[in-house]
Formats: sequence, structure tokens, C-alpha cells
Amino acid sequence: MKILMASHYFASHKGGIEIAAEELYRALTYKDMEVVWMAADATPPPEKAGKSRTVSLPVFNFVEEKIGLPFPIPTIGALRKIIREAGNAEVVILHDCLYLSNILAFLAARWRGIPTIVIQHTRFFPNGTCVMNAIIKAANATLARTMLSRAAQVVFISETTRKYFGQLRVRSSPQVIFNGVDTDLFCKLEGSETNSALNYEHGLPKDRTVILFVGRFVEKKGLSAMKRMVHLRPGWVWVFAGWGPLNPARWNAENVRVFPDLKRASMAALYRSCDLLALPSSGEGFPLVVQEALASGLPVVCGEETLGADPAMAAFVKGVPVFPRDEDRTAREFLAAIEDSLASEAESNNKSEERRAFAASRYSWHRAAEQYLEIVSRLIPQTAPNAVKAESRES
Repeated sequence: MKILMASHYFASHKGGIEIAAEELYRALTYKDMEVVWMAADATPPPEKAGKSRTVSLPVFNFVEEKIGLPFPIPTIGALRKIIREAGNAEVVILHDCLYLSNILAFLAARWRGIPTIVIQHTRFFPNGTCVMNAIIKAANATLARTMLSRAAQVVFISETTRKYFGQLRVRSSPQVIFNGVDTDLFCKLEGSETNSALNYEHGLPKDRTVILFVGRFVEKKGLSAMKRMVHLRPGWVWVFAGWGPLNPARWNAENVRVFPDLKRASMAALYRSCDLLALPSSGEGFPLVVQEALASGLPVVCGEETLGADPAMAAFVKGVPVFPRDEDRTAREFLAAIEDSLASEAESNNKSEERRAFAASRYSWHRAAEQYLEIVSRLIPQTAPNAVKAESRES
């Protein structure tokens, strides 16, 4: 069974969609599927996994370089690769609609009669300017809805995204499949590990509250509100892991630490060395960093909208209103929630373990891969799990 999977970038780009794509790529490969992962050559692809492989598409990446919007533009050479790979696939999986390479892959698959699964991660989000907001909203109303309505199967990665496209007429009933999280990598303190040792490794103080932010440094992630929080709580240390045009390193704040280029293992250790994850973002689907923080046992304060991605999180995550045009109000609401969460944490010894157990039981890449394979086996009946096993034995 040959699956073509397309995303805008590879995981080395360090965005949530790209990381989720790599995890699914590996999970499906472990299920004995042959997956071809196609994405922009702006950052390196991962190493070959099993019988799966990657295809780097030559692109122009000036949109992201100029304004921070991740929007690679395929070249003619990329178009040829997309058409060739789509023609060789039995099913196509697309991560989101509005990237040009994904649109081209969708058209190539439709032309050849190849079933397409669209995994919709995001929805409309305010992006700072009226012009950009209008473009994104129009694209969602036209291109995204057209692709979703004509896909063989639509998958939403959160309840928030499903509700946004709720009135959409689709060929098959949409499914909600949460992204998984690597609970072997993202975990509580292990063995002889201590907070003091991890703090020393990352250059963090042992005697101050450490608040973590993980994500791209762009407006939709709530960087303006974060900057205000940094100013209002100078006694706390604020750790920012990510990269982008709104770099907190430029704030010239003594209590800010920025980690722009952490590997996954170092990122997992950073979660374990902090006291709480704060994410005042808007327009999210389901940020992977929330799942990673929970798996690490970390308390989380995020926007109410983000909490709605999975209502079952309400027992473990605190949701706070986000006011995109009033960063001062957002900051004060978040600080009150953070202080409340930290106080509650000090009164209980088992909340960290409860969060980790919840994440491990609810967000599994193994289970997600099984659900995607069930969809594939329905679209291509000869790829049903029993048929795949029998085929393997015969070979």
C-alpha cells in the first residue's frame, strides 16, 4: 500500500503541523505502510524510515522570510514532482488545505481518481492586518471548503476546527482524530534527574518561578500579551522556545530566556525544568505543545478557545479569555490564572502524575495511526488490515 502524504514543511521547520506530520509518517511506516512524505525543501527532511521515503519540493520561501507567514511557493520543478508522486500513490493524505503544494497534490489526485484524506489542523485566525485577514477568510470560504467537500474523507484534529467547518457538506461523515504525543520522550522527571540539574543545564535559576512559552514568535501566538506579562512579573523567569519575527530576545528584559534551536530531546527536558506552560494564542486548532506539556506533567494555562479543542482537558488545563486587541487585559487575566494554578500545584502532590496519565491514555500516535488505517482500508478495500497481513506473509 503506497500513501502519499503532503505538508507545507518538514518537521525540521519546527511547527506543530510539521511535527504532527512526521509522527504520523513514522507511525504509519511502523504499521508496514509505504509512505512518501512530500514537503518544501526550506528545511531538511528526516532520515529514511523503513520502506518509506521523503520528497523535497523546491520552493520560494520569501513570504515567511518577509512577514513570518509560513507559505512556501512551489516552483515548476516542484509541480512535476507533485504530479509524478500523486500518480504513483493509492491514497493521498494532505495536512491542511491552503498551502499551494497541497492544493496541487489535491488536483493531481482528483485528476487521476485517487482518493484523498484531508487532515484539517487550522481554521481562520486573525493575523495582524485587515488585508491578510480578508485573504485568509476568503480562502477558507472558497478553496478550503471546496477541497474539504470533495475529499474522500475529512479529519479534524480538534473539536474547535470541526465546529468552525460545522456546516460543511462532505462526501463522508468527518472524523475527529487527535494528534498523539510521544510519551516516552515527553515525560516527568526520570530516574536520577532533578529540577536543579535540568535548570543548570538550561541556565535557569533554581529559586524563581519559571514560566514556559513554546511556539512560533508571531502575533497569533499572543506575543504582545506575553511581553506585557514579562513586564508585570519581573521576579519570574520567562522562557521562550521557538523562533519568528517577534523575537523576545529583542525585548531587552533581564527575566527572559530564549531557546531558538532546541532538538526534540532538549525540548522535552526544558518542559521538565519549568513550572508551567502559558499559551495566550488565538485561532488554534489544537497546539501540540499543550499535549507535550501535559505528557510532561506540567500545568497549562491557555486560551479558552484552545481549551475547546478537547473538552476532556478541562480537568487538567485552565482556559482564559484572550482579547486580541487588548493585550493588557489578556495579560492580567493570564497572570491571575497562572498564580492560581501555581498555588493549587503547591497544595497537591499528584496532579502532575494525573496530567501525564491523562495525556498518555488520550493522545496516542499508535491509536491515531490505527484510525487512519481504518479510513484507508475503507477507501481502498484491498488494504484492510487482514489483507495487509496476508500480503506480508505471502511475500
